[in-house]
Amino acid sequence: MGPFLMTFFISVFLLLMQFLWKYIDEFVGKGIDTPVMAQLLFYASVNFIPMALPLAILLSSIMTFGSIGEHYELVALKSSGISLLRIMYPLIVFISFVSIGALLFSNYVLPVANLKFYSLLYDVRNIRPEINIKPGIFYNGIDDYSIRVQKKNKKTNILYGVMIYDQTNRQGNTTVIVADSGKILMTDDKRYLLLNLYNGEKYDELRDEAQSSWRSRHPHQKDKFSEEDITIELTGFGFNRSDESLFTDNYKMLNISQLKQVEDSLQVEYDKRDSAYKVSVVDVAFLKKIALDSLANRRSTIDTFIHPDTLFKTFSKEEKIQVLENALSIARSQAAYITLSVDELEARESFIVKHKVEFHLKFTLAFACLILFFIGAPLGAIIRKGGLGMPVVVSVLLFILYYIISLVGEKFAKELILPAWAGVWLSSAVLFPFGLFLTYKAASDSVIFNIDLYIEPIKKLYEKIMKKRKKR
Repeated sequence: MGPFLMTFFISVFLLLMQFLWKYIDEFVGKGIDTPVMAQLLFYASVNFIPMALPLAILLSSIMTFGSIGEHYELVALKSSGISLLRIMYPLIVFISFVSIGALLFSNYVLPVANLKFYSLLYDVRNIRPEINIKPGIFYNGIDDYSIRVQKKNKKTNILYGVMIYDQTNRQGNTTVIVADSGKILMTDDKRYLLLNLYNGEKYDELRDEAQSSWRSRHPHQKDKFSEEDITIELTGFGFNRSDESLFTDNYKMLNISQLKQVEDSLQVEYDKRDSAYKVSVVDVAFLKKIALDSLANRRSTIDTFIHPDTLFKTFSKEEKIQVLENALSIARSQAAYITLSVDELEARESFIVKHKVEFHLKFTLAFACLILFFIGAPLGAIIRKGGLGMPVVVSVLLFILYYIISLVGEKFAKELILPAWAGVWLSSAVLFPFGLFLTYKAASDSVIFNIDLYIEPIKKLYEKIMKKRKKR
């Protein structure tokens, strides 16, 4: 339990640091409150459990059996007539309960955690950064305003050489405010920005909205002031929670029964659209449009079927041109319709596959815990090294292999290269035989990691070759 809990929390912490490293640019400078950030990190940690749990089981099982093997406790147990599987039996029971808990976690807890996490992450990412006006640079972070200052006193927060372009009238830079100095304050609720300007001038271009063309000269208005107060309403700078119901339709926020229900509904809609597409292309477009319309446009009444080529030869030159133009127009429109329909059907199918992938992922987490235990435990018994040295290296390499295969399988499934079940279970299908092989080798006291075992046959082969050369 000690190595398991330790490696589990270390894995969650490392994944959480990677998450912060990925989104650090979106969090810095936004004035996010500590409770909001703590809530986001908590939901992110819960979201990383499906990745951290198998890694913790793999690492802790290698450490545990490597430690008892290093101190010859495993040898003592085997010499007493106890098999490796009997030694592993208590941990097999424990991992079985962990796997059942992982399945329940994936079905009931993870969808809710995903909903909370992604909705909160969306709200945090859409917070606009705090107002930070730097000297000599135009600040365009406030809608309809562009502000530039020459100097800024950090202690008193007084700005010098202030220039403001007011674009609230949506007619360009028609209003310019210039002041010697000023202060910027923000209300406590961050809804309004207060500008206190001193000793300045305001220039307004008086444009006529009904005027269609610009003249060489325009009337303008110039105002001087010793003190001017400007109030700007801020939008997007505060933290506002979105309605979580907007995110509930995402496949990551659904449990097993909901995924199955949505998948069936999407499949019914897909089948209806596919049938309508086939009817529209085959029956309506080709048979009715070409054959029936051509016969209907014929001046004489035809009671019996005539081959299209024979019918076409009876037309005059002008009628032939008209028929060919109609045929080309129908062909082009149908080609465009087919392209759009195929893209739509592929998008629908891809969306259905994402639900299928998420459905199977609910079960692969539980199965991965068992597989990685049956890899880690016999591997630790074979390596016979405890601690955080060799076990960490081996477990990380194996987990990277497992994770890469999982990503490749999911990618193939979502790109419709493999069926959803095959893509999701690909990593389990690859590593399960490897786990059985390691368990068999560990139970039979095999030394598969002994380098001499692989070098010795090469030495013998080399010696045979050299003897044959000497005889020649």
